[in-house]
Amino acid sequence: MLQENLIKIYETSFRDNREMPALTDYFKGETFSYYEMAKEVAKLHLLFKKAGIRQGDKIALIGRNNPRWCITYIATITYGAVIVPILQDFTPADIIHIINHSESRMLFLGDNFWDNIEEEQIRQIEAVFSLTDFHTIYERDGKALTKFQRDILKNYRSKYPRGFSINDIKYPEIPNDQVILLNYTSGTTGYSKGVMLTVNNLTGNVIFAQRMINTQTGTFYFRKGGRTLSFLPLAHAYGCAFDFLSPLAVGGHITLLGKIPSPKILLEAMGVVRPTVICCVPMILEKVYRKQVMPMLEKGPMSIAVKIPLLNTAIYSVIRKKLLEAFGNNVDIFIVGGAPMNQETEAFLMKIKFPITIGYGMTECAPLISFTPDNEFKAGSCGRYLHELLEVKIDSPDPQHEAGEIIVRGEHVMKGYYKNEKDTEKVLEPDGWLHTGDMATMDPDGTLYIRGRSKTMILSGSGQNIYPEEIEDKLNNMYLVLESLILETENGKLKALVVPDYEQAELEGVDKNDLPQIMQNNLTELNTLLAAYERVSELAIYPTEFEKTPKRSIKRYLYSPSLLTK
Repeated sequence: MLQENLIKIYETSFRDNREMPALTDYFKGETFSYYEMAKEVAKLHLLFKKAGIRQGDKIALIGRNNPRWCITYIATITYGAVIVPILQDFTPADIIHIINHSESRMLFLGDNFWDNIEEEQIRQIEAVFSLTDFHTIYERDGKALTKFQRDILKNYRSKYPRGFSINDIKYPEIPNDQVILLNYTSGTTGYSKGVMLTVNNLTGNVIFAQRMINTQTGTFYFRKGGRTLSFLPLAHAYGCAFDFLSPLAVGGHITLLGKIPSPKILLEAMGVVRPTVICCVPMILEKVYRKQVMPMLEKGPMSIAVKIPLLNTAIYSVIRKKLLEAFGNNVDIFIVGGAPMNQETEAFLMKIKFPITIGYGMTECAPLISFTPDNEFKAGSCGRYLHELLEVKIDSPDPQHEAGEIIVRGEHVMKGYYKNEKDTEKVLEPDGWLHTGDMATMDPDGTLYIRGRSKTMILSGSGQNIYPEEIEDKLNNMYLVLESLILETENGKLKALVVPDYEQAELEGVDKNDLPQIMQNNLTELNTLLAAYERVSELAIYPTEFEKTPKRSIKRYLYSPSLLTK
């Protein structure tokens, strides 16, 4: 158990940084300082008390990223209640299931989510509040909370007759082993589980982020006055930890975009906010590389110049400068996570010395398992595991060369799945070791190299392990391929399901009728890059993008080899 405590970290940060900007809604232009945020938290604490909320009670939260989403989250955990953030991409049926399964007593929601929920579907919810201004949308019994919120300023002044001072920023003692977050996974198996995370789990992630430092420059990535542009879903563990919880612990300024915007709006916002830290999924940088960098390198004089040693260094420097300018020209580091990154994109960004690092984690670890500063990052890896916070081992006779399952124990590991002992016992051993389901090798220094998911690994007829993700990565780099899936048929052969990049094909004037032959040519080229046991025997075109989870992982369970014959 850690000595530090997240609630006390926030108590100190909110006091010390009271005049600093904390939360900004990019589109509304609304900003809360740390002091103003603490005042709003205090008002919600009064509401919770009026409603009879006790420590350990659940409060559900759903809506786009905005300041009041963040304030509700902070108010809940600093009160000692359990926050249940729900991804807004979940279906109404999933949202209702999570609200009921979590036994939430209160619900805070934004946008038009209430239109998709019937009162009788969530009978244990006592009241529903708007994330627009915290007004009461629905109250199950009577109008007491509705009236209380309508008179909140009067009630607030009654509680703080001399005004709200920094000495009033004081939260109850909440022990590190207490659950304060119930995070329902967005997994690719179609079944969402409620991950029980404690004060200690979140504290470990936040204090590690506080200590993240570029060892060459001595600069802390998360620091007072640092700027973050938040566009990943905060209901997801990755975005929550590093776009939200960590900056607030040090006096950072978080600008909230609401959700992943179009590339045009995102780059405009980057120019306005000029973030010092950017947390993103690989797709963002992969799109920039494919749509902007690759065409530049493959055509005209530049395609020749990049092959000349002295010239290519100058060209790479120019490209790096232009990319950094596009992202606000102030960024210290891009922290990439949530999904594997395309190897070609990663290799190019490293070649031009772009400040990128790739971390690894999972909801069950709140989420961080491995991370390395960009100046120490090793190609193809996802960083070193966090030695001071976790133990990691590879279930393999030769962990450095033969992939095995990553198994983790330590400060970040969840308490278990809520009301689900069966699944908890499947992944969590009695002595605390968590089975991640991810296959990897590991260097002697603890650097992890992910090979794929144990559930997707295919055993060839000759006994060789095949990782579909590695083959897909190669195929996705080929001409006019947007994304792909490698599937095993009943007779043990490998077949590819491919989504062409129809948008790029149209830009290049490629006839749709020519795409099947182009894809077959890609398949031929692909097989020259693979070992004999990995070769793909057949390819089929899929007409639309694959369905994905909110963190942009393909829902593989929806796609079977039978689709290849359609």
